Amino acid sequence: MCLWGITLLVLGIETSCDDTGAAVFDTERGLRSHALASQVEIHAPYGGVVPELAARDHVRVLMPLVHQVLKTAAVPGRDIDGVAYTAGPGLTGALLVGASLGRALAWAWQVPSVGVHHMEGHLLAPMLEDEPPTFPFVALLVSGGHTLLVDVLGVGRYRLLGSTLDDAVGEAFDKTAKLLGLSYPGGPAIAAVARNGDSTRWRFPRPMTDRPGLDFSFSGLKTYTRNAVPEGGLDEQTIADIACAFQDAAVDTLVIKCRRALEQTSRRRLVVAGGVGANEELRERLKAMTMACGKAVYYPRLEFCTDNGAMIAYAGSLRLQAGQHEGLDFSVRARWSLADLPDLKEGTA
Repeated sequence: MCLWGITLLVLGIETSCDDTGAAVFDTERGLRSHALASQVEIHAPYGGVVPELAARDHVRVLMPLVHQVLKTAAVPGRDIDGVAYTAGPGLTGALLVGASLGRALAWAWQVPSVGVHHMEGHLLAPMLEDEPPTFPFVALLVSGGHTLLVDVLGVGRYRLLGSTLDDAVGEAFDKTAKLLGLSYPGGPAIAAVARNGDSTRWRFPRPMTDRPGLDFSFSGLKTYTRNAVPEGGLDEQTIADIACAFQDAAVDTLVIKCRRALEQTSRRRLVVAGGVGANEELRERLKAMTMACGKAVYYPRLEFCTDNGAMIAYAGSLRLQAGQHEGLDFSVRARWSLADLPDLKEGTA
């Protein structure tokens, strides 16, 4: 069955980690509504995500959030044509909350449902913008759990170019912030204090940039941070200086690898998605790099850099239009490679 060209109203549900998202996407009119419930205050005392607490809060807020986006879109449940939910990768307990509700709503409304790959959602999030990128392009996917470079030929046509061998860059930001006594999440906290830092006081290494290849490693930057902390402890300026040095090294590493990926693939477009894609320093450096190379860089709007239901609704709508849907049973995957996704030949380049 193929439904390309058929207008669908799709409910999207995102519960892969610590943000609860819901959205309604119209394949003809675009995004109708979206809402997000953050769990930052819940996990902040622990300096990271506590899986059990994340799953419990998804249970608490998800159904009210679904009611909210349906009401905002002025769409009754009976008019929904399909349900898309994040099926992985992510925290198993959190994923099961969204998958079970998504599947139950689809059964109640007698419409198809589809499990969406979380990173495909991020990768396609810039398609929600007024000037989306066209295929093919290189994608840098950077978040608390993932750091990937992907050659994207079309929807479902992904070739992994490089990934992290240890910590994802967002995870490295969180751990470094904790070492410096900064708040969670670490990315915004480090970026804020780094503005007042002296970039010449320390120079951290740029991991794995002195060898060929497109893989990443960020755990060494965390160790370098620990070793940079003076024996006498941290004062405000030292925290800012270390944060500045860490951010410079992390951003420089990402820029070097992105430039290398564009050169190796001969692509002219770079897409950056995921929570770390909101980092202003990274955006400025990538913009300068791509302009110097005669290429272009694309981002989703800031609210769609972090996990959200809109990207899941959009990615799910493409797969539902192509006739992909789940059976009566469902499953989630804590680990799931982009390479395992089926190719949607229609609508790709």
